[in-house]
Amino acid sequence: MQPSDKALVPFVSVDNMMRLIHHIGVERMITEIAAQIEDDFKRWESFDKTPRIPAHSPHGVIELMPTSDGEAYGFKYVNGHPKNTSEGLQTVTAFGLLADVYTGYPTLLTEMTMLTALRTAATSALVGKYLAPKNASTMAMIGNGAQSEFQCLAFKAMGGIDTVRLYDIDPAATAKCAANLQGTGLNVVSCRSAEEAIEGAQIITTCTADKKYATILTDNMVGPGVHINAIGGDCPGKTELHRDILLRSDIFVEYPEQTRIEGEIQALDPDHPVTEMWQVITGQAEGRRDDRQITLFDSVGFAIEDFSALRYVKRAIEGTEFFEPLDMLADPDDPRDLFGMLMRAK
Repeated sequence: MQPSDKALVPFVSVDNMMRLIHHIGVERMITEIAAQIEDDFKRWESFDKTPRIPAHSPHGVIELMPTSDGEAYGFKYVNGHPKNTSEGLQTVTAFGLLADVYTGYPTLLTEMTMLTALRTAATSALVGKYLAPKNASTMAMIGNGAQSEFQCLAFKAMGGIDTVRLYDIDPAATAKCAANLQGTGLNVVSCRSAEEAIEGAQIITTCTADKKYATILTDNMVGPGVHINAIGGDCPGKTELHRDILLRSDIFVEYPEQTRIEGEIQALDPDHPVTEMWQVITGQAEGRRDDRQITLFDSVGFAIEDFSALRYVKRAIEGTEFFEPLDMLADPDDPRDLFGMLMRAK
């Protein structure tokens, strides 16, 4: 029995996602996903919002990240297992789905390991547009794992960065990142310490993976006027910044109910003031005020960003060969006769 069109869902495999990225271009795709996220943040109040649903274990965490704008529904499955790299596995893997709210039928199934890297970088650079110092040219990239190159290229494409200063406790990770960034137009400086990496940097991005309370940046390392893009702390018990840095910074978050559990601000009182980024983007709240203000984006990732990325991919693959129709849904001739469909397939 051949599946009908109603049974088929566009599926983007890892191979097709990579082909799509190369077809569009990494920097352009990051920039376009950022524009979609910005548009969706401007209609923030139209979305269902809930903190992601985690299943923690001693080995890591598995999470579902759902949201809907009333017309489309989307979710992402994602894990975070820092020990995986020692076993030759990715720390983070993901896939996602879009569905039509009216029928409940899925309209897209896609890998999201690559796509999450792109949307995370796109979100960072989008926030940097509102919070980073004007004319910033240098970024410190502390933590040179799987996300680092995407972050560097995002701030190059959207923030005008021309120099990145790299540091990781594993020199091999720094060497990997530096090699991958050759030929991108960035001036790449490999550093021997976090202190060396932040010298002259107007933007500091921290992106480490250990699932523990950590102090990647101490208070004395952060001077006035910098923008800190803290994206490594993303679950309970996992942070990167000394508490005193938070107390000196104006803190911006995606969704407070989630960030207070998972972000850097889990180290602060539950009522410590923070600003939601959608309010900055819509002009309801102030972002960067002056050249001495320390701004901190306490990013943990939020489902609306994934929803935006999924919507972007759904449009981007239309009329292309970068997907395959997946026979995913049962479609009997009579919607009430599922058993008859089974018997006819015998």
